[in-house]
Amino acid sequence: MERKILIEKRENRIRTFFLEDGEIVEIHSAPEEEQGNGSHRLGDVYVGKVKNIVPNIGAAFIEIEKGVNCYYDMKDTAISFFTQKSGKKALCIGDELVVQISREAVRTKAPTVTGCISFTGRYAVLTHGNTRIGVSSKIPKSLKDEYKEKLSCLQNDRYGIIVRTNAKDVPFQDVLDEINSLREEYESLFQTAATRKCFSCLKSAPPSYILDLKNVYMEGMKEIIIGDKGLYTRIQSYFRTELPDKLPLLKLYDDPSFPLDKLYSTQTILEKALRERAWLKTGGYLIIQPTEALTVIDVNSGKTAAKARSRAQSEEGAVKVNMEAAREAARQIRLRNLSGIIIIDFINMGSEEHTRQLLHEFRFHLSKDPIQTSLVDITPLGLVEVTRKKVRRPLYEEENYHLQARGEAL
Repeated sequence: MERKILIEKRENRIRTFFLEDGEIVEIHSAPEEEQGNGSHRLGDVYVGKVKNIVPNIGAAFIEIEKGVNCYYDMKDTAISFFTQKSGKKALCIGDELVVQISREAVRTKAPTVTGCISFTGRYAVLTHGNTRIGVSSKIPKSLKDEYKEKLSCLQNDRYGIIVRTNAKDVPFQDVLDEINSLREEYESLFQTAATRKCFSCLKSAPPSYILDLKNVYMEGMKEIIIGDKGLYTRIQSYFRTELPDKLPLLKLYDDPSFPLDKLYSTQTILEKALRERAWLKTGGYLIIQPTEALTVIDVNSGKTAAKARSRAQSEEGAVKVNMEAAREAARQIRLRNLSGIIIIDFINMGSEEHTRQLLHEFRFHLSKDPIQTSLVDITPLGLVEVTRKKVRRPLYEEENYHLQARGEAL
């Protein structure tokens, strides 16, 4: 597979487009300046103070900055690192402890923080409190077993190690070197935390467009095209330090007469990814509606239904639309970065064999997603249930915040 990344700056936002075999499959969007103005990013680490405890929901609220209270699951208390204790109970109001933002604020919901601090590299993640040695499920079993065996000597009761998919094609020594570097960072952070006052930021996550490049799977990567000179300089500096062997991939595109968004139609694709309706080649379409609790995708036969003149033709048309809808729904879920519970209402089919074929097709296309995505089941009402791990805000939320600031919210 041939991969390519486009990064452009427009309207005070930085957008990253991931291409596979010439097609845009992911869009990430972030404000140009993420630091300051009360911004708290995914991965930031603070010394926080327990402001309130709500025992009936097993949660506490931890202040990481004056007036910024974050949700904290009390299950983390046993593994949390306290810099100051205010009482003998496991968790008391006034306690100060090290926490990391695990979920950014969403609409009216406060940010979520955890005591399970993660240190993420390109090939591995070191996790405080979670002490298992794990390997990505996308790594072949033989290599997975080899990694577990070689890393077993690092097993301890303070932190664990997870080997990432990116480690699949690099020498073991490169992975081990990075793990040792993460261990040094781990020791340094907790030593520093013991001497820092409340609300100190112990670790600030890099800008999201840098994280995108750090986390992306590099196999088949042909080039990383950057449409802004300032951005190019910043990314080049990062690559010199962190990914020197990948420096040749960076390309500056600065043709003002024919900008990057015109060359690759990025603006058109972005606008389509924010619309409620996504058309299918068969004449059908998807209606994609995110809600507070879940996302609903409704498959409609559209123009296809009008062509059916018999029950057999109707079934055949439903199968054809559903098969295309399965491919397109999987593509839209990744493109729009939808997460959590996703319910898909496919067109009803009379044959159980056709339903099995549909689920097999849908599961196959969902498996291409680098983010953990699972087809759970089909309900008695014929609704297909999917779950996708939440890593960052969905595209519509990122862009809606941007439009709200301009008074043009979706």
